[in-house]
Amino acid sequence: MARVEGDLHTHTIASDGLQSPAANVRMAKEAGLSVLAITDHDTVSGVVEALAAGKELGLTVVPGVEISTVAEGQDIHVLGYNVDITDAVFLERLASLRDTRDVRNQMIIAKLQELGMAVTLAEVEQEVAHIKRKGDTVGRPHIAAVLLKKGYVDTITEAFDRYLATGAAAYANPPRIAPETAITWIHEAGGQAVLAHPGIYGNDALVEAIMRQGLDGVEAYHSDHTSEQEAKYAALAEGAGLFVTAGSDFHGVRDGEAFHAAIGARRIDMSRLPSILQQAKGARP
Repeated sequence: MARVEGDLHTHTIASDGLQSPAANVRMAKEAGLSVLAITDHDTVSGVVEALAAGKELGLTVVPGVEISTVAEGQDIHVLGYNVDITDAVFLERLASLRDTRDVRNQMIIAKLQELGMAVTLAEVEQEVAHIKRKGDTVGRPHIAAVLLKKGYVDTITEAFDRYLATGAAAYANPPRIAPETAITWIHEAGGQAVLAHPGIYGNDALVEAIMRQGLDGVEAYHSDHTSEQEAKYAALAEGAGLFVTAGSDFHGVRDGEAFHAAIGARRIDMSRLPSILQQAKGARP
């Protein structure tokens, strides 16, 4: 029997990715995947397009989301799989998170202006107006693109390193919901909750505490993890009775390079995740 492989963490223009949802599905098919999750930040607005493309190309699309939370001052991301993208309460909750993102963007812009950079939120929104639809998100990569366009930095990476990354000069982190709240929201929307890229948090005690808050799984295999980290988090997850997932965290291609990695760079045998696959097969555009 042919191996059924999936990449369960990708972004599109609905949040801070550079490709359309349909383009992600096409790239997944070209990469030899059978399953792809669309997991945009705090929005499911790209899922319907991806489901339609998946139906056309014979690829299973998992309706997903990546919810932004904070614990102990650290940004924590929780992935939700097979959430009901028509659930009115869930959609309202995601909208509230996007409102928080808007506040964050305003805080970042204010800090950039204090540093002497003539950048406005209106410029950022104008930069992405041609690709954004109702329910999409605007975030730091879009601010970085304006900094690059105006000559304040030479690369997107420099924009993050100097100004936008955690602890950088213009970084801002307004109050957000706790991971446990995101887990509850995902479950109430009929989905499965997975801790994203635990290796980037630099706090394994916090990771293990979150694992006891009702998670279903852990993204042990991620493009920013070392092989040692992948083995460690897989063992932690399995020891806690949680399933293990894999994701590239693909955001698009800039200057010929994929960020964080190409679709399919991290993939998993979906026979290990029957509940995700079974629910995903029931999804309809």
